[in-house]
Amino acid sequence: MRCSMEARGVSIDNSVPGAGIILRMGGMKLNHTEPNTAENLCRRGLDLLAAGSPAEAALAFRAAIHAGESAAGTLTEAQVEAHHGLVRALRDAGGLEQSVAAALALTALTPGDPLAHTALSISLQTAGHVPEAEAAAARARIVEWKVQLQSPPGESAADGGSLL
Repeated sequence: MRCSMEARGVSIDNSVPGAGIILRMGGMKLNHTEPNTAENLCRRGLDLLAAGSPAEAALAFRAAIHAGESAAGTLTEAQVEAHHGLVRALRDAGGLEQSVAAALALTALTPGDPLAHTALSISLQTAGHVPEAEAAAARARIVEWKVQLQSPPGESAADGGSLL
């Protein structure tokens, strides 16, 4: 697979299985030699996002989503994290409508994840869709309440600890 953003002078090439990824930025070429697993690509996306390169991070997150695809069609934890990262990277790169679309896809893939609905709400708010953002925030609260109700008494769904 080869993802690129030629207009920005950035490309990620992971077309050689097991060879890692090559990140090209302008005249620079950075080899990232870890195997092309969804986990490693997601980690690379997080590193790029933290380094202030959201457009490049979006490429890595997309590669992570595709690297983790399975025949069963179920999402791995790394793919879910990559979807969350993609939503944030697109938003930070100024692709607000793309971020909203990615967040909508995430909520469809993980309807029981309150953070997916929260990510959608933030993206909608940032894109200026305030009524829709408020509705998504309300859905996030409802999903979180459902998660809490399904947890054993005295335990939080997030960390297994006390709700107090």
